[in-house]
Amino acid sequence: MLNRIITIIASILLLASGISAQNKNTGDTIPYLNLDQCIVYGLQHQPGVIQSSIGITIAKKTNMVNLSAWLPQINLSGNFMHYDQLPTTFALNSLNPGGPLIEGHIAIANTLIPQLSVTETVFSPGVLYAAQSAHLLIQEAQQSNDSAKINLIATVSKSFYNLLLTLEQIVVLKEDTARLGKNLRDTYHQYIGGIVDKTDYKEAAITLNNSKAQLKQAEENIRPQYATLKQVIGYPPEKQFQVNFDKQQMMQQTAFDTTQQLQFEKRIEYQQLQTAKSLQKQTVNYYRSQFLPTLSALYSYDYEYESNSFSNLFNQAYPYSYVGASINIPLFTGFQRLANIQKAKLQGQLLDWTEVNLKSNIYSEYTTALANYKSNLYDLNVLQENVTMAKDVYNVVSLQYKQGVVAYLNVITAESDLISSEINYLNALFQVLLSKVDLEKAMGNTPAKH
Repeated sequence: MLNRIITIIASILLLASGISAQNKNTGDTIPYLNLDQCIVYGLQHQPGVIQSSIGITIAKKTNMVNLSAWLPQINLSGNFMHYDQLPTTFALNSLNPGGPLIEGHIAIANTLIPQLSVTETVFSPGVLYAAQSAHLLIQEAQQSNDSAKINLIATVSKSFYNLLLTLEQIVVLKEDTARLGKNLRDTYHQYIGGIVDKTDYKEAAITLNNSKAQLKQAEENIRPQYATLKQVIGYPPEKQFQVNFDKQQMMQQTAFDTTQQLQFEKRIEYQQLQTAKSLQKQTVNYYRSQFLPTLSALYSYDYEYESNSFSNLFNQAYPYSYVGASINIPLFTGFQRLANIQKAKLQGQLLDWTEVNLKSNIYSEYTTALANYKSNLYDLNVLQENVTMAKDVYNVVSLQYKQGVVAYLNVITAESDLISSEINYLNALFQVLLSKVDLEKAMGNTPAKH
């Protein structure tokens, strides 16, 4: 029975270790990320986005600091005084008014006064400004975070598409290399058989080597492009991942409604400028309010201890309290307030002209992006037809060469046209996707929340 129990326990431990090893292997598997997953990961891990998100919290805490002046300010303080030598006073002699003054000491040697004071700001231009601009500061921080997210989405999309372009080029170049390798073998056998001369065989070898060189260059470009994508999404450099994509879905993503009208209000830069103008208006109002007085109320409770003997200091207390109010009316400040108002108004005019310039830049960016998208989309449709025709030409020429109808130079030309048309088509496809990213950003259609 004991041996049987030991066997069961050993089996359970082996099974558990196997499951653990399996889970570990599963965790070590390189993940596959599509574009949306890369964007989501970047929004959660990219340092710039995280910093702008922290800025929202900082804005909220800053408002709490500025608005704390509206709340009662409570302070507890204490003053202790000990006279080594009591101050001297002089008083009239009631018995001899015309005689010399009587010298005396009226102070107490030891005095301790704990004080509890409460002040409450009733009105203050500075605190009023803090209250009126609090929501604008938070809005400004949120818009900065949205801007960081929009830029991240556009940057990640472009980096992702650039990587996919290289990966697709590698696929095409591998097919081309395999096709040229077959041609080389066929040409070699024809050369051995005396059907073709040595020149055809060498030309086939040269063409294959050129294709291999292009393939090697594209494969070497993969690593830095992965590194770029990792950097823009905040992915750990030491970890690896593979991109996952659906080419048919990408073809569908090239569509865009070009009849949409440009709306400046949708651009995050325009929204940020409007917030800045609102804050500037609050600044003008703040300087205007500095002509108003500052009013506050106060309350103080003092618990005074007095004794000529330090040992008896706490034997008797003499408490007292008072309430009051304080008002400060700024009558003349050397024209500082007027100058501040004029300065704030001029700064508002600068923002007005900034808006004019921003609208012009946005329109220019939009028209450029729209033109690029339309031209790239047209190129895509044309080059797609070129790929089909180039494949047909290559197949015909290759067959004619095998039949001895045309020279091998025709095969090289057809092969070059085919690979060029395929590469050009891929470039056009991804140029459409990249220009669509620019167009969406220019129109303010890139979502900050993904």
